[in-house]
Amino acid sequence: MNNLILSAHGNTVKLESTWVMGIINITEDSFYSGSRVKSLDDFKRKVDQQIIDGAQIIDLGGQSTRPGSMRISDEEEIERVLPALDWIKKEYPTVWVSIDTYHSEVAKTCINNGAHIINDISFGIDDEKMIDVIVDQDITYFGMHKQGNPETMQENPRYQNVVDEVFNFLLDRKKEFLQNGVRNIWLDPGFGFGKTLNQNYQLLNQLQLLKKVDSNILIGISRKSMIYKYLEITAEGSLNGTTALNMVALMNGAQILRVHDVKEARECVKLFEQLKKS
Repeated sequence: MNNLILSAHGNTVKLESTWVMGIINITEDSFYSGSRVKSLDDFKRKVDQQIIDGAQIIDLGGQSTRPGSMRISDEEEIERVLPALDWIKKEYPTVWVSIDTYHSEVAKTCINNGAHIINDISFGIDDEKMIDVIVDQDITYFGMHKQGNPETMQENPRYQNVVDEVFNFLLDRKKEFLQNGVRNIWLDPGFGFGKTLNQNYQLLNQLQLLKKVDSNILIGISRKSMIYKYLEITAEGSLNGTTALNMVALMNGAQILRVHDVKEARECVKLFEQLKKS
């Protein structure tokens, strides 16, 4: 994994093993109640625990992107995220911080205030200015595939061949970003973002195809409907299923896990690394 790097603000770190990114949603509208924070004190407690549990990246989101969620303005998103970002930078200056946004103004503001990574569910499609912000700031970019918009994306997702279409989209967008000067790009298939349950599993099963074309891969399947709907449980009861599928993702080439439950993900990574050594 020596060719895997994260870079931002003139600093570069090599990933010698799989990293874990902890999810914290500064909104009351996210699909999993355990990821939501309602106050700055609540946020601080969650960050402290995720750092103790071994998170190398904290992913901050001020805009819910669950199926059926409503959009907010970039101004409101900044008001939610910026105080949280400022606190992390003060208390944990060495921890990498990702901002989950598809708004270029949110990205620009947060990067100027120390964010290292932009995690964009639309891969620059929903805001054409995003690519210019990333080029100007020269930071790490996580680009994801989605079909449609969060309000309606799960109503009737359609593909001729979901693996070909999703992976070709990711590779085409990566090529465009590279041609425009973005240097550090990671790809996310976007599980649950405009895919049926079966399509999600097809993508996970074929994930190694992205690895074979020299792509760095981020996976976010934590407590999603592809787990709890199939098992006929709830998001709150989906930790065991998440761990099982995280191991599959690791075996198929994932190099960063985006999760709600950092401790369990770190244990999964540790067992995976031991399996590789053996």
